[in-house]
Amino acid sequence: MTKTKSSDFRPNDFVVYPAHGVGKIVSIETQEVAGLTLELFVISFEKDKMTLRVPTNKAASIGMRSLSSPEVVNRAMETLKGRARVKRAMWSRRAQEYEQKINSGDLISIAEVVRDLHRSDDQREQSYSERQLYEAALDRLTREVAAVSGLDEAGAQARVGDVLVNRAA
Repeated sequence: MTKTKSSDFRPNDFVVYPAHGVGKIVSIETQEVAGLTLELFVISFEKDKMTLRVPTNKAASIGMRSLSSPEVVNRAMETLKGRARVKRAMWSRRAQEYEQKINSGDLISIAEVVRDLHRSDDQREQSYSERQLYEAALDRLTREVAAVSGLDEAGAQARVGDVLVNRAA
């Protein structure tokens, strides 16, 4: 399901970096750092206007992976259709769990956060921190759905939004 060997990643491949979401490998370059020669993936995150350099030998241990398969995307969409599971724990503990799921890079976990924090129009308002976590998870989910499905981001947002709205109905 996921690629682990650094040699599996090539320039122009889309990859998922757990802490930042979907990025594109621009190049593989060699740099000298503190007297050591390192081979680095140069990953560009267009939306965040950020470039990241990841040592090729550390990519697997960091959790960098290739895009999910269409089957995993479909499972994530099925996850969105489920009922929200809101634990009765304190918000600070739940927020930490949500943050960990978002930063895990696992598409199913991210879909669970979106499902659990989604509010339909007739439900109470979200707090600021709830909305921030929801938007972060939704952004990661839609970016990966867009990259896997070959859609633009607006198309992926519409697809995810349709699933969330129809679930509430």
